[in-house]
Amino acid sequence: MRNNPPVYIMANRYRGTIYVGVTGALYNRVAAHKEGMFEGFTKRYGLKTLVWYENHESMEDAIRHETQTKAWKRQRKIELIEKINPNWADLSDDLIHRPAR
Repeated sequence: MRNNPPVYIMANRYRGTIYVGVTGALYNRVAAHKEGMFEGFTKRYGLKTLVWYENHESMEDAIRHETQTKAWKRQRKIELIEKINPNWADLSDDLIHRPAR
């Protein structure tokens, strides 16, 4: 996987609660979510499933896309997820082996 910063979406179940974030190290960030290391929203709702991510050329681009995505209505976020992951599978299972998007 390239080292381009991704915007990502975590969920607690199929079409359940979702969280949009940005990071410079997706594998480590997802591991931290799964271990419940972040107090607050993601821990409270058990957001441990990586259902979508997209790499960007720069952190500035990633932050801009994260901000836009967070402002979208829930249905548009669901459509974004289901375009590449209709079953809401945990993409972290093969994150290291998956080509960057």
